[in-house]
Amino acid sequence: MSFTPVTPRTWLSEQDCDLDAFRALVEQATDPADYPHAFAVERNVPVYDAGLLEGDRVVQAELVRALADGPGIVVFRGAFPDPEVVDRATAVFEALIAEQRASGATAGDHFAEPGANDRVWNALEKTARYDAEVFADYYANDVLALVSTAWLGPGYQVTSQLNVVNPGAAAQTVHRDYHLGFLPNEVAAAYPAQVHRLSPALTLQGAVAHCDMPVESGPTMYLPHSQKYEPGYLAWRLPEFRAYFEARYVQLPLAKGDAVFFNPALFHAAGTNRSADVRRMANLLQVSSAFGRAMETVDREAVAGAVYPVLLERRARGADQAWLENVIAASAEGYPFPTNLDSDPPAGGLAPPSQADLVRRALREGWTPEVLRAELRAGGERRES
Repeated sequence: MSFTPVTPRTWLSEQDCDLDAFRALVEQATDPADYPHAFAVERNVPVYDAGLLEGDRVVQAELVRALADGPGIVVFRGAFPDPEVVDRATAVFEALIAEQRASGATAGDHFAEPGANDRVWNALEKTARYDAEVFADYYANDVLALVSTAWLGPGYQVTSQLNVVNPGAAAQTVHRDYHLGFLPNEVAAAYPAQVHRLSPALTLQGAVAHCDMPVESGPTMYLPHSQKYEPGYLAWRLPEFRAYFEARYVQLPLAKGDAVFFNPALFHAAGTNRSADVRRMANLLQVSSAFGRAMETVDREAVAGAVYPVLLERRARGADQAWLENVIAASAEGYPFPTNLDSDPPAGGLAPPSQADLVRRALREGWTPEVLRAELRAGGERRES
């Protein structure tokens, strides 16, 4: 009898999103025997006592299994065991929020209404500048280093976005996260399936609880095992998948100093704060692979500005759109991140316009080279920390 191997899909589309196949994947039980270092499995999620963990390869391998092939999420009780360290960081965070309010700034949000919560972008840098000792004591954390190294290897980069969800604030919409999770479906579908499989390996998501978070305060909603669904970056926006998430998500209460880390492809969303008096404060950690960068430093603002007159002239002479797009792709930065989300917030979506978007707009609207260069410079200044 001959055997025909299953060929992995090269491209994914919304037509590949099958709710029954998704259900079969996520409606499985997490076997505690697979996670011997966890003291419990709660709502399908392995829960670890941070004080009992050793930072060895055996533990790291177990964490990788959980994040990649298991439920996609792990919880660490007592990840920040010294309450003074957490409280000192909380005091800095509150000061940053007060400064932001006093300035009149309102931070946008990716998956919730702007202004509903207190959001501080780039809290990592702002904390270091405000109180370097607090920063050092906080980010010396062993659990953060353990799980980041396990998932990403050495050379990782930490970023932090503070989020305070106030009483009465509504839940976020379900989503996957950075990178592909921030792209509209038509753009995500343009990336081959191997990129959909690769994207989760480039980032680790996490959150540190800066207060006790009972379920009524709306801790993050998760759908364990959903990170394994290959077309999930296209599925999460579809109504039937959103409805399924709303019917099946789980939430875990957290105590101050607990931390949760998860695969960015896990379907998740911050919950509604139904409490009367809990300002749910979490330091949202996004840890990036060292490999998510180009080999050379290129001033793409200068390159795009230099090439634009040629694009204008060739377009006037009848160059087709494919030719123009090829030149734009080789010259302008096609990805809007990293950026400063205080000054360069998302515009009509989950991401601000990229340099390439700006060049395309300039061509459509017939900007002069001088106007484009000025807009590219202004965009570069908005992205600066």
